[in-house]
Formats: sequence, structure tokens, C-alpha cells
Amino acid sequence: MDAAQLGDLLIKLAARYETADFINGDPVSFAHLAKGEGNLETTAFVASALSYGSRKQFLPKIGEIVSMAEGDVLGWVKDGRYMAAFRPDDGSSFYRLFSHAQMRRFLDALRKLLLDHGTIGGYLRGCGATDGLGAVKALCEAFGNGAAAPIVPKDATSACKRLCLFLRWMVRDGSPVDFGIWGGWFDKRTLIIPLDVHVVRQARKLGLVGNASPSMRTALALTARLGEFFPDDPLKGDFALYGLGIDEASR
Repeated sequence: MDAAQLGDLLIKLAARYETADFINGDPVSFAHLAKGEGNLETTAFVASALSYGSRKQFLPKIGEIVSMAEGDVLGWVKDGRYMAAFRPDDGSSFYRLFSHAQMRRFLDALRKLLLDHGTIGGYLRGCGATDGLGAVKALCEAFGNGAAAPIVPKDATSACKRLCLFLRWMVRDGSPVDFGIWGGWFDKRTLIIPLDVHVVRQARKLGLVGNASPSMRTALALTARLGEFFPDDPLKGDFALYGLGIDEASR
């Protein structure tokens, strides 16, 4: 298809799938239930950090965290209440490759960030990380550049899909799915698509990217291509690629 046809398809798919119905069965649903902006942000961050693999597996694990926190993930982390469930010497699995000890290091780093800066957004604003790539790099640094790996990537060489997903949730406004609570100081045009093998597969079929594997370089290239069709909001194209996969699966 030519560029005009491709643009029409992407716009149509994005409009079809970026609806309130998208929230059901998506990890963003936990943040939609959170009370208070700081708690919403913290819940979203933890939910995004655990969002890999099968939804049937990771959604219950996110729910387990929210249940332990009694819905107050912000207070649960800041007060250190998570320490009883996640011991630093417990190498048993919490979720797939994430051990209880790794979760402890992740939550310890998150607690320090929250105690020092109040919120994740406060940390990013304080260090001037108000664009997509800058925010990803700053979050990798805040979590010890590998000390909390693999829950937070050690650097921005990989696609950093889960960090980019969290940023999409926080920044994009005018959406029934994303919250836009950082929209006043973070330009959504700089966001980077949350890239995984499924998104890459759909993008290749449409000729938006070549045969490169998921990486930050590929994510930036795909985001730039989507910006040609959605210049004011490139990540609207994320819903289009998701929708393309759903349409194919239903055939």
C-alpha cells in the first residue's frame, strides 16, 4: 500500500482500539483503580515493571502487589511495608525471572527515589529529564544502572519497553487509556514506542521498520515513522499496531 493508504489504515486502527474498553485486561487497569495522583503514578510504575510475558501470568502478580499494599502502593513502598514479603536473601521466584531478592532491590531503589523526591515525576523534573529518551536514561540511573536488573534495564541500549509503557501512561493526554498527568511539563511528541517482538512484527508487515531486532535504536526509528502519520502524538500509533495484531488474530 502507498503512504496515504498506510496512514488511513493506522488512523482507523488507532481510533478503533484507543477506547475505554482497551483498559479491561490491560495492566493500566490497576492504575485506573488507584486513589490519589502519587499513588496512581507509583502503582503504574510497579505494574509496568511486571508487564512482560503472558498477561494471564503477570496480571495476577500485579494484583498480588496491589493487594499486599491494600491499594496504597505509594505508602506501602515509602513506609517499607514491602520488606516483610521480599527479603534480600530470598532467591526464590516471584514472577518468572524476577526473584524475591531482585524485587527487594527494585523496591528499595523505588523507596529511595520516593523518599528523596516525593514522586517519580518529581525526580524526573528535578534532573531535567522531560523527554522520552532522557527520562528512560534517568530511570535506569535511578535504579542503579543494573542493580535492579532485570526489572529495570541497566541502560537505554535495549528497547526498555516497560519504561516506555509507563511514560506513555503518564504523559499522553486526551486519551481514555493514558492519564496525561505529566502533560504540562513533558512533551508527548518525544515519547518512545513500547517496543516488543509483537509490535516489531506488525511494523515489519507494514514496512515501517526493517528486520532489526527490538532495541532502542529500532524503537526510535519506528517512533519517527509513526510521527509521520501522527505528528502531534506519535504513540497513538501504538494502539494502531496493537489493533492490527488483534485484527489478524481474529481472522
